[in-house]
Amino acid sequence: MKPLFVINPNSSVIVTAGIDAAMEPLRRMGVPIQCMTLEQGPPAIENQMEADLTIAPMLALAQGLAEEAGGFVVACFGDPGVRALRCAVSQPVVGIQEAAVATALTLGQRFGVISILPASIPRHMRSFGAMGVMDRLAGDRALGLGVADLAHEGRTLEAMVACGQRLRDDDGADVLIMGCAGMAIYRHKLEEALGLPVVEPCQAGAALAIGQMMMGYGRTLDAD
Repeated sequence: MKPLFVINPNSSVIVTAGIDAAMEPLRRMGVPIQCMTLEQGPPAIENQMEADLTIAPMLALAQGLAEEAGGFVVACFGDPGVRALRCAVSQPVVGIQEAAVATALTLGQRFGVISILPASIPRHMRSFGAMGVMDRLAGDRALGLGVADLAHEGRTLEAMVACGQRLRDDDGADVLIMGCAGMAIYRHKLEEALGLPVVEPCQAGAALAIGQMMMGYGRTLDAD
């Protein structure tokens, strides 16, 4: 089986390490999973401009891996470049935001999103609108922490629990999505604190991609 490449479009090796750790349960399925850092990416992706700037180098990286790849996951919430990459390669390409929402819809009726900064929320909303899931969205609330801040475990977990409580108690969410790949290590602690299912988007993306790979799904180039 060819490997699944999970591409972190920012240049943070710390974020990539967290994504790689989150892949461990999925490695039991027998598909090799390789997590990669986009060296040309920004240190963090916290707004639309930074997201858009990752697309060209991410496409170049993925196209260089296409002959050996079984599939790709773009590991940034907001799914930058996913549709462009689907035009460039024939393997399954999954964005973690779409995958996280699809997973959340099977775990609850109304999903809430824990985002990093307020500037992230508008691009999330554009994607939710395009997906046609606004009527299932309970809310999208920001921590007020940047990607680099997420490495400070005590402060981050406290902020995530508080944000999750507001999404649960005030907004009516019965399932939560962590709205940044840099949050990967906090899933189980957040579930324990809040008593709700929590979707880690990189895990959701990899699970969906592996399923498509095993089922032999591909695409015709330029299909989008």
